[in-house]
Amino acid sequence: MALAQSRQGNARVQFEVGDAQQMRFDPATFDRTLSLLVVNFIPDTRKALGEMKRVTKSKGTVAAAVWDYGEGMEMLRVFWDEAVALRPANAAKDERNMPLCRRGELGELWRAQGLQDVVEEALTIETRFASFDDFWAPFLEKQGPAGAYVASLSAADQESLRLRLRRRLLGDGPDKTIVMRARAWAVRGVVAHEE
Repeated sequence: MALAQSRQGNARVQFEVGDAQQMRFDPATFDRTLSLLVVNFIPDTRKALGEMKRVTKSKGTVAAAVWDYGEGMEMLRVFWDEAVALRPANAAKDERNMPLCRRGELGELWRAQGLQDVVEEALTIETRFASFDDFWAPFLEKQGPAGAYVASLSAADQESLRLRLRRRLLGDGPDKTIVMRARAWAVRGVVAHEE
């Protein structure tokens, strides 16, 4: 947290650790609240969204974004396709099974929780990896479901998966830059005006 605080250049920006399901802030504290790439990891997303609404002022905006793990996050799609091809029992671990990562799911949740003027749209970026090792290295960091999965493998199984991925992305050719798309579903809604 101290590192994040030291690297940003605006004194108005603050970082702190907290529970999205039970925020410490008073009601109607913020004009806008945002959950970026995390809402689908929160155990009780409805409770967290309720908290986001509670701390947002009337007519304020509540927004979130979640990676499209099914089709739009190509880095992870390639990874899980090869992990499942290597061991079909891994299909249950595939991040495409995560909640709120498909078109319309965030918007449906926002509407069900009473937010108004709900808009959901796709945000797509290009991810560029300088080499295959640049692509593979993040999976060795034990972050997220894919990283946790790689950490659970034996050294031999990690190497088998690495070779499958390299073959899929580079064929039998030399190492080169790898470019992929990464799509997130983003949603925003307005807190209802209190009469």
